[in-house]
Amino acid sequence: MNSIRQVPTRVKSRRIEANLGAEREHFDKQQLNSISKAINSSETPVKEKHARRIILGTHREKGAYTFWSYALGFPLASSSILSWKFCHVLHKILRDGHQNVLQDCMRHHSSLVEMGQLWGNLHDRYGQLVSLYTKLLCTKMEFHVKHTEIPPNLEASDEVLERTAGTDINNVFQLTVEVFDYMDAELRLAETVIRQLNTSIAVSTLTSGQCRLAPLIQVIQDCSQLYHFTVKLLFKLHACLPADTLQGHRDRFHDQFHSLKTFFNKARDMVYFKRLIQIPRLPDSPPNFLHAASLAKHVKPVVVIPDHDEPEQQDDDDDDPEPLIEVSSMYGKPVELDIFDQTFGPPNGGFDDRDLQIDSLKRDLELLRAELERVKAEAQRYITQLKSQINSLEAELEEQRAQKQRALVENEQLRMELEATRRRNAEHESLQMTFIEAEKRAQATEQRYNKLKEKHTELVASHAELLRKSADTVRMLSATQQTQEEVERTKQQLSFEVDRIKQESCCWRPPGCHVFLDFFLPTQNHLHLSTSLFALSFCQTSEQMNSSVTAMQAEKERLMRSVSEKEAELSSLRQAAQLQQSSLQQERERNSRELGELQGKLQEKANQEEQLKQKLLEEQFALLQGTITEAEKIIQDAVAKLDDPLHVRCTSSPDYLISRAEATLESIDKVKKGHVDYLNNMRDAGGLLRALTQFSHLAADTIINGSATAHMAPTDHADRLTENCRGCATQSMQYLKDLKSKTSLHRADTASVRLIIQKILHLGQELRPKGMDVRQDELGDLVDKEMAATSAAIEEAVRRIDEMMNQARKDTTGVKLEVNERILNSCTGLMKAIRMLVIASTDLQKEIVEGGRGAATIKEFYARNSRWTEGLISAAKAVGWGATEMVESADKVVLHTGKYEELIVCSHEIAASTAQLVAASKVKADRNSKKLSVLQQASRHVNEMAANVVASTKTGQENLEEKDTMDFSGLSLIKLRREEMESQVKVLELESLLENERLRLGELRKKHYELAGPALMKKPMLFQKPNIPPKATVRAGKKRLCVAYEKVGHTVSLSLLFSSVCYSLNNA
Repeated sequence: MNSIRQVPTRVKSRRIEANLGAEREHFDKQQLNSISKAINSSETPVKEKHARRIILGTHREKGAYTFWSYALGFPLASSSILSWKFCHVLHKILRDGHQNVLQDCMRHHSSLVEMGQLWGNLHDRYGQLVSLYTKLLCTKMEFHVKHTEIPPNLEASDEVLERTAGTDINNVFQLTVEVFDYMDAELRLAETVIRQLNTSIAVSTLTSGQCRLAPLIQVIQDCSQLYHFTVKLLFKLHACLPADTLQGHRDRFHDQFHSLKTFFNKARDMVYFKRLIQIPRLPDSPPNFLHAASLAKHVKPVVVIPDHDEPEQQDDDDDDPEPLIEVSSMYGKPVELDIFDQTFGPPNGGFDDRDLQIDSLKRDLELLRAELERVKAEAQRYITQLKSQINSLEAELEEQRAQKQRALVENEQLRMELEATRRRNAEHESLQMTFIEAEKRAQATEQRYNKLKEKHTELVASHAELLRKSADTVRMLSATQQTQEEVERTKQQLSFEVDRIKQESCCWRPPGCHVFLDFFLPTQNHLHLSTSLFALSFCQTSEQMNSSVTAMQAEKERLMRSVSEKEAELSSLRQAAQLQQSSLQQERERNSRELGELQGKLQEKANQEEQLKQKLLEEQFALLQGTITEAEKIIQDAVAKLDDPLHVRCTSSPDYLISRAEATLESIDKVKKGHVDYLNNMRDAGGLLRALTQFSHLAADTIINGSATAHMAPTDHADRLTENCRGCATQSMQYLKDLKSKTSLHRADTASVRLIIQKILHLGQELRPKGMDVRQDELGDLVDKEMAATSAAIEEAVRRIDEMMNQARKDTTGVKLEVNERILNSCTGLMKAIRMLVIASTDLQKEIVEGGRGAATIKEFYARNSRWTEGLISAAKAVGWGATEMVESADKVVLHTGKYEELIVCSHEIAASTAQLVAASKVKADRNSKKLSVLQQASRHVNEMAANVVASTKTGQENLEEKDTMDFSGLSLIKLRREEMESQVKVLELESLLENERLRLGELRKKHYELAGPALMKKPMLFQKPNIPPKATVRAGKKRLCVAYEKVGHTVSLSLLFSSVCYSLNNA
């Protein structure tokens, strides 16, 4: 019993879970729809309703997780307009979203900074705006994360501001500086937007101008609040700090005040802002902060957003399309029988088989609709998964690029360090040479010192000899002086004795004196004579001695002077020798010390150089390994796509496969050259890294396009091509594995990879259509020949139609003449329209060639764009052939040997051929070209003339055919039944013949498509969201097709229908 009672509760809980899941899915779908419409690459402002839905979504889920999960998938680095609108939406979410949005956005702060730096380095008008906007958003988030009391919309009361500032004057000062920075970021963005708007032709009423001006509404709201905060904080600072300290704050506020006032005045004059926002007016002069009473005069600026909503314009794909048939009215009213059934009653007793068929077809239609919805849901899921995969791969790619950039920067730094080491080595070598020269100078100084030493020794010896001579001379002089003194003393004694004797002889003369005198006088005379002689000799000797003494003294003085000179010279030489010896000793010590230091530095630098070389080798090899790892991942990803079910729908052309294979072969040569260079110089792996990166991408591209080409190739070729693609991946992985290891690095060889790529290239050449065997250097001449041949065919057709007109006027009369003239005149008008179309196509073709060939010749341009040239040739051939066939059909119709249907079909073929010619010419034409407009006008004129031919032919056919009157009055009920059955039999036979003929027509067109070559083949974009046009555009294209179908006839050509659909989709 309890389990039975719990059943309703379980069912109810499951229903609630199912409802919640459905509601969540609806919410995610609505958010994705709004985000994709608000953030796109079109230069239009963000619609308010889309932004409002995104903001409501943040309040519903209490955060911005869903917004960021979808926003991270946008290619913000590829479109500046997309990044600008993303910043606008993020600004609105920060202001008006849930309070948890700020924390969710701070997790992606680094992504915003990187995006701003990326666009700031590019020379793009929107890119500069995006750089400033990201700085503003980062400043806004950092400010509000730091000051959580102030909400991101800045709508805070004065009490909240006072509480945030606090009582500490340092905190108030810092908060004022942060508000100044906040205001500067806002004003820089506003000034840049207005400056770009003034320099460009755009005005505020155009979408391009409104796209730039739309974010300024939030900037105006922020600036008004920040201005009020700044005034309040500055008055508070002036109440606590001296005026001189806050002079810088006042100057900065005055600059911001004048900038903000100018911005508000310019914005107030713009038409765009007048209906969206009421901008406040600032006072004529800034507040006087030195006067505290001025605070009472301050009026807070208030921004008013008008309360009227923008008209909700229904988008093309917001709601489900309305049914074309009112189904409810079919079941609400009774089924009315036709006149036949009312008269004779319903067939088969009131029950018709067609009702069963209608019911079964309705059931099948419902099943198909359900299946279609399921397929669409599955496709959407696959698309979402692939988008997430693409985003993750792009993130990994960006990370790898950043790592590669960092590695290149480190490599460059190591190279710079190596260059610096080499320069230091060169300086060391120069210092070593200087040291050698110093040693040589020291040796020369040593030799001079030795010579001076020898000279000093000689001088000392000569000085000693002179001293000895001087001593001998002094001794001789002293001996001579003593002898002279003795002689003087003897002379004095003798003179004293003589005087004494004379006195004695005069005073006393005793007896016998005469005898004595006689005896003594001779003796005295003799003595006196001897004394005189002695005195004379003594005087002579004394004079000689005096002269010799004088000479000796002069010689002594001379010797003394020479000795003193020699001593002075010796002392100076000794001092010079001592100075020289001391300087030499100091220089020797300094040189030895410097030599030791230099040898130590040299040894240290040598060790550092060895370490740097080893580090460089290791980093180069690590960089090589990282590149090889990425290359392996790229090739593995390409191989994985071969088995991907979604890849089965991808197709490619043999020509594109050949171009990829040839490019891969060229990259293999570069890899081989880079490998050899790396083995010769393992310090530089740049060439090998670049070659490996290019090779991995080209090899993966070759593998993917080989598999895609195999999807449209015959079975044998497809199997071989797929096998070779897998072999290419295997050989490439083996080669990369050999490069990844140092042991197998030298024996790594690209021969096997080259061989398998050559096999793929050979298979691609085998799969090329045979109609493309024309050499590319002949394409240019062939284009001119075909255009000339087409013009000649049209001229010939016009001439033959004129001849047929003249012949018909001679041979026929009455209604037949009128019908023939009408048909031939319409054919002539069609030929003239085709001739004008060919002339316009030729002029446009010349403009395309002149505008796109650059420095190349015309033939080189045609050869470079061979696919386009072949399509142009094919279209020209088709136009010429159609004109010829139309003339033949018209001739047969006039001569009553042909059918009118042939003429109708020929007109359809001509219309289709001219559409092909227009499409081929339009592919490379400039969208704004006047000649393209002339060509499109001529194409429309051709279609009108073709419809005129068809209408003239049908009218003539109706006028000439005799119609039997249907009179069933004489038939009974049984005969009428029999006639009805026979008529049904004929209808079924004709329908069977028509179905068979259509199948035959389809096979013929398929064969024609195979023979004509893959002119319409195009390489599909891998894992890309299908570009589905809006439903209104498709409906308009279908409507135009239906009108054209009714005009031209029910046998319209499939190629014309295909061209019209393509034209509608391209315009969409």
